[in-house]
Amino acid sequence: MKNFIFSVLCMVLLFTSGITSYAAAPSFGDIPENHSSSKEIEYLLQNGILTAAPTFGFNETLTRIEAAEMIVKAVGLETEGLPDVDFIDVLPTYEHYHIVQAIAAAGIMGGNADREFMPDASLTRAQAAAILVSAFDLKGTSIKQFPDVPQTFWANDAISTLVANEITFGYPDGTFKPTAPLNRGHFSVFLARALNPEFRERPACYTTKSKKTYAINVPVTNVWHKPNNTRPIDAISIQPQPDMKRWSTQLTISQKLWLIGRTDTQALYGDPVEILKSKGNWHYIAIKDQVKTGHKNGYQGWAPQSHVASTNIDSTNCPIAIVDAKIASLYNEPKLHDKYKWLDISYTTILPVVKDNGNWLEVLTVSGAIKHIQKQDVKVHANYKAVPKPTQKDIVDSAKRYLGLPYVWAGASAYGFDCSGLLYSVYKNHGILIPRDSFVQATHGKAISRKQLQPGDLMFFAHNGGKGKVYHVSMYVGDGKMIHAPNSSRSIEIISIDTPLYKKNYSGARRYLTN
Repeated sequence: MKNFIFSVLCMVLLFTSGITSYAAAPSFGDIPENHSSSKEIEYLLQNGILTAAPTFGFNETLTRIEAAEMIVKAVGLETEGLPDVDFIDVLPTYEHYHIVQAIAAAGIMGGNADREFMPDASLTRAQAAAILVSAFDLKGTSIKQFPDVPQTFWANDAISTLVANEITFGYPDGTFKPTAPLNRGHFSVFLARALNPEFRERPACYTTKSKKTYAINVPVTNVWHKPNNTRPIDAISIQPQPDMKRWSTQLTISQKLWLIGRTDTQALYGDPVEILKSKGNWHYIAIKDQVKTGHKNGYQGWAPQSHVASTNIDSTNCPIAIVDAKIASLYNEPKLHDKYKWLDISYTTILPVVKDNGNWLEVLTVSGAIKHIQKQDVKVHANYKAVPKPTQKDIVDSAKRYLGLPYVWAGASAYGFDCSGLLYSVYKNHGILIPRDSFVQATHGKAISRKQLQPGDLMFFAHNGGKGKVYHVSMYVGDGKMIHAPNSSRSIEIISIDTPLYKKNYSGARRYLTN
């Protein structure tokens, strides 16, 4: 058996060394060059597993003897000097007797309880799984369980191994159809994938669903307290493709102060939202990831209808990329050139990852289109729950990156933060969802005393000498200092926690980093 496995490995190495060379023109008249399986079929042809013919017959049912012959050639089994077989339906005069001898001697295929090999019977999908797993000594188990393959089914383990090795993934409806006959084309694809891992492809991690959901479809949108309550200067922030960098940088102090009570928060590209009602060109939305007291479905407010898009894409099984750069760019092609740039997106934007292409990732947009982002600009995780627990240093260092960034009321993006928006974004970037507003942040987490402060803890400040309503939040960074976004006339800064105004109005602290 050891010699047999060694023979298989040698044949695989021989075949994989020549994968990149294919015939210039298709060898079968019914398999055009653009056929989805043309490369696999051509690969088998060039390696002597298939024989050139006018047609291939992709959809023709495969017989057991045809499968046996392909396996014998693929594995390189010896066909001479082998013992006779004891199948009542395969006599020594049978044309392919040597094939049956070889496949039986290797223990890859056998007969039924009635000692029949059934060479002309159709090969079922379950039988193909068992044959391929045996022929190539495949290992592994998939967590996927097909509804039409009970765990007690005789080929359940082989089917699971075939899936684990990315040779097949079943049908789009989630079934495997184990007793259905397998056609020549699909068996050829499975065989090519078994021989050469470069032909194996993971299934798309996303699917379409019948129920529509909604998400933000612009890099950043302001969420307003009332609809149609904007100024001429706000026009570039509510247009279908807002220019938030230009909008935030040209605001004067008085224009920033005007926003108080008029904008409530911001939402980022891809943020899932619920539309609660509509009025004119505006939607009243709830931002699901932003917690606010009294709003169980998320932070609520008005956003332009053009900033919200419906989607029927279910990407819950996709890995995620969390933007870690201050601003990252999405490209139509994986090329660093402005002519390929599609959209700039903010820190903490979360995108589903479709494929890893080395220095680039393919990511899914709200519309379902594929775009490209540099891997260096993001952190990739299996899902949001899989984001590793941050250290105190991780949290503090992330906040410090925004020192000098001008304050923007209700800001929650790298174009401008308010006090609670900065900390909400930093914590969300590290896998911890905290409430959006300071007065709500002050009621969650673990209450700690001033003497217990550690880096990453949130400090709160309230009117009436710390006894009134919370109006401000900062982050303790150690050494008696805190980082915060102070107000519309200043930028994000680090100051002493004993600065008179903040020492006077200190109202408590909360810890969101747990041991």
